[in-house]
Amino acid sequence: MKAILSNYRQSPRKVRLVAGLVKGKQVALAIRELDVLTKRASLPLKKLIESAVANARHNGDIAAEDLVVKSMRVDKGVTMKRSMPRARGSASRINKRASNIVLELGLVGKGALPAGKEMKPSKEAPAKKAAVAKKATKKAAK
Repeated sequence: MKAILSNYRQSPRKVRLVAGLVKGKQVALAIRELDVLTKRASLPLKKLIESAVANARHNGDIAAEDLVVKSMRVDKGVTMKRSMPRARGSASRINKRASNIVLELGLVGKGALPAGKEMKPSKEAPAKKAAVAKKATKKAAK
């Protein structure tokens, strides 16, 4: 269940902010969040999710309730180069960037996080033990 949006005329940096909000969420929740979001990229991403859901219904006979946003990759698209006149006959470059967005949906139980859950970074216990060991050696040296 994939959908691709090619050469969307907004910079990838701005689109990634919105894409990061819906990764790992159920489709219905992601669409509701994009509805109320006041970013320009929210409408095209909402349409992209709806397109991927339609692809899943048509090709795989899968209900929308069973789908989760598995991954949303925002890559650099074409860059239109323009120039702006500056002082003393010089010109500066204006880069009008575009984004390529690849959306992949997965089933709720397989390879995706449940709705509302996010990945938490693991705590590194060995690093804490090493710090404690250094303090013990300093006391022994004195």
